Amino acid sequence: MDYRERIVRDPAICGGVPVLRGTRVPLRTVLASLADGADIAEIVEAFPTVTEQDVRAVIAYAAASATDDLPLSPLPDVA
Repeated sequence: MDYRERIVRDPAICGGVPVLRGTRVPLRTVLASLADGADIAEIVEAFPTVTEQDVRAVIAYAAASATDDLPLSPLPDVA
């Protein structure tokens, strides 16, 4: 999945935070819902402008961001 087709950042929409294309739903809102235990169907029901593929794009974006942004923990010395 290419999340870049579904996620946009525009200074004129929600102050430039990443949102799902064609909506005003910020990615952080979708991620917070997932973190609180909501499943994809519940998110789609709560936000009628959001599709299942949108939620999957948010997950893909988060996975890609985590890979780029998290520092590696040092490995313990093995003697």
